[in-house]
Amino acid sequence: MAIKIKIPKSGGKKKGGGPPHDPVVRAALAIFLIAAVGLGGSFCYYYIKYDQIITRRFATPVFSNSAKIYALPKVVRDGEPADAREIAADLRQAGYSDAKRTDKDNLSPLGSFRVMPDGVDIMPGPESYHSPEEAKITIVDGQVSQITGKGNQLSAYELEPELVTSLYSEQRAKREVVKYSDIPKVMLDATLAIEDRRFFEHSGVNFIRMFEAGWVDLLRQRHEQGGSTITMQLSRGFFLTPEKTIRRKLTEMLIAEEMEQKFSKQQIFEFYANWVNLGQRGSFAISGFGEASRAYFNKDLKDITLPEAALLAGIIQGPSRLSPYRHPERALERRNLVLDAMVETHSITPEQAGKAKASPLKLAPPNVEASDAPYFVDMVKDSLINKFSERELSDQSYRIYTTLDPDLQKAAAQAVESGIKIVDQEVTKLRTKRVKVGKKYETQVEPGPQAQVALVALDPHTGAVLALVGGRDYGFSQLNHALSKRPTGSIFKPFVYATAMNTAIDGSQNVITPASIITDEPSSFAYGDQIYEPRNYKEEYHGDVTLRYALAMSLNNATVKVAEEVGYDKVANLAKVAGITSVKPTPAMALGSYEATPLDMAGAYTSFANGGVRLSPILVNSVRNAKGDVIANFRTDQREVLDPRIAYVMTNMMEGVINNGLGYTAVRLRGFLQPAAGKTGTSHDGWFAGYTSNLLCIVWVGYDDYSDLRLSGAQTAAPIWTEFMKKAAELPQYSEMKEFTQPAGVVDVELDKATNRLATSNCTDDYNSAFVAGTEPRETCDQQTGVAGFFSRVFGGTSKPLTPTLANGQDQQDPNKKKGFFGKIADIFKDDKSQNPPATTQPAKPPASATPPPPQ
Repeated sequence: MAIKIKIPKSGGKKKGGGPPHDPVVRAALAIFLIAAVGLGGSFCYYYIKYDQIITRRFATPVFSNSAKIYALPKVVRDGEPADAREIAADLRQAGYSDAKRTDKDNLSPLGSFRVMPDGVDIMPGPESYHSPEEAKITIVDGQVSQITGKGNQLSAYELEPELVTSLYSEQRAKREVVKYSDIPKVMLDATLAIEDRRFFEHSGVNFIRMFEAGWVDLLRQRHEQGGSTITMQLSRGFFLTPEKTIRRKLTEMLIAEEMEQKFSKQQIFEFYANWVNLGQRGSFAISGFGEASRAYFNKDLKDITLPEAALLAGIIQGPSRLSPYRHPERALERRNLVLDAMVETHSITPEQAGKAKASPLKLAPPNVEASDAPYFVDMVKDSLINKFSERELSDQSYRIYTTLDPDLQKAAAQAVESGIKIVDQEVTKLRTKRVKVGKKYETQVEPGPQAQVALVALDPHTGAVLALVGGRDYGFSQLNHALSKRPTGSIFKPFVYATAMNTAIDGSQNVITPASIITDEPSSFAYGDQIYEPRNYKEEYHGDVTLRYALAMSLNNATVKVAEEVGYDKVANLAKVAGITSVKPTPAMALGSYEATPLDMAGAYTSFANGGVRLSPILVNSVRNAKGDVIANFRTDQREVLDPRIAYVMTNMMEGVINNGLGYTAVRLRGFLQPAAGKTGTSHDGWFAGYTSNLLCIVWVGYDDYSDLRLSGAQTAAPIWTEFMKKAAELPQYSEMKEFTQPAGVVDVELDKATNRLATSNCTDDYNSAFVAGTEPRETCDQQTGVAGFFSRVFGGTSKPLTPTLANGQDQQDPNKKKGFFGKIADIFKDDKSQNPPATTQPAKPPASATPPPPQ
């Protein structure tokens, strides 16, 4: 039986099995395929790209590639007071390991120490600044009894230099690197509670949190919520710019996912804990929990408490806005929010949170300038850029050993901080006026610029810059005023008098000495086709005076006459050799009309303080690689400017400025009693330059806009100098401020104040002065007395080393009123009733009860 099957003919619409004929569908499909291929290709490209970038970034230790700037090593000396715990703290701060608490395999390559009952054992490592020679410091009854090294007795021992900061190619930061195992649980819990609660659960991106944050932002029409995980924050910080775009966000997510595949959660959190930005201290970023714990609480991270950990975790959101120093209320509120979050994550109990909330903010003093010296670091960096590139310094992990003394820097910071407040008060007084408003008078303070300040302190015998403050607040202004050129005012005058003293040894026919006479009166000086008419302060003139007196009282007309006498060109040449290169041989030069920086003047004054040899200021001693091998050493440039005898005579004359002249009130009456020489200075700024046997310091105060400060150097800069020197004298390394060393060829003689001749038993009112041997006065005070002395004092007698008996610097006559013959006779018989200050007697010494006129 046959069965017929009817097979239908093909035709009609296809139900499936082939590509669709609808052109819209076909086009959509094509677009989808192209997009899929494009997106897939782009994803693969960027995945491979960032995989390679991540691999390269983490191929070497993440946080080790930075140039490190170190301070001057602290020195422990035999016989000095010492504490084993303080020495141990200094070594720990420098990076040494405590040998008693650290496994042998984990000791720092810098070195280790061991505190013993009788002192400290120090074992420098292979990467130490010093050669790896062990030493033992024995301490008995709080004093170093002996220092031994390799069996030899040592008089002193240098500790490892302290790290000032690290310089990264992108920024300047301070970072104390910690391991995951070093991070206390309370710090981990606080961070995760506020930043990323699902950190140990997600794969790099918390999509749920992102959608929640986006929804809240959409409802409130502003960006309030953050959806970035810790891994995303890390990827953004390590690899991306801070711009806020969709493309950057997608890239951030991609990198986060890749990092989660490459590293464990513990590794990622360790990276984060060392990288996270936790604020700013001066010019330095505080990077990582370890450094933040040190900066905010002055303690190791392992010792951090619950409220402290909550504070650090809270700061992450906005380090500047939530700074506990500038905005303590905000920081406290944020800390408490973190504590609440920790309760929600069951990290702590409500009772623990309540107790922590009741704790006040306990912060370490924010002494930025003392520990960080930002202006100094800027100068170090700039000085090395000519020799090394910025990237070379950081990539090669160079170690930069500087001249900075942290203790002295702290003293400088404190002196500036207290001194500039006094200046502000004086400025406010000058600007306070009684103004008529309607029918009443009101007290108003006129607006004006804020006074700025610079302080440079260096070792006068090495040129090493030991401390430097370039302004009152680095955060407010990064302009380094220690490098700003300003008219030097009267601190230039010693170079005029040094040129005059040079006549004692340069073969000049007319030899000028400290006892030589110059007339201080209104005068005009012709130079080329110009007339220069200097004026003394308050138009007060002193008649015939010695050069020693003219310098001590900073007399303008007398000083210009001295410069004219010896030759403007000779003064200019001497100043240029000393490093004041802008000067020109004009009468105005004698009063400091030409510009120099405070650093320039510090170098120039070493010509006096260092026996006539000028030293270029230096900031860096050595640059070494990561292993401690020397890459470059630096030495100061030396140049002989003055004969040692002249340098000493000038020092002796400038001692008179402080002991008996315009510096007396600002220095001696403020309590600095060590042997010192110096000079006040006033242009439209205030200056003070001074030095002891072991320390030289220059202070400048003025306005950035060059307007007149209307205050003298004795009122502004000198008090800061004095406060700094008093603090320096309290430090063991600077406490031995000795009398200045007198070179051969110089004699000290006692001179009668009335005649400026050699004092005898008949002339007991005398003073001491130094002279180049052979140029001192020969006649005694009781020779040619009576008529000769009488007429010398009436008519002057400038050819003899005589000067009228001035009322110890207070004989200030009206320049427009000249005394007649009988007026001069009457002056002879006047008694000097002023009281002298308790210091070495000098001519023209101001009374202790009076304030000398400010310098010019």
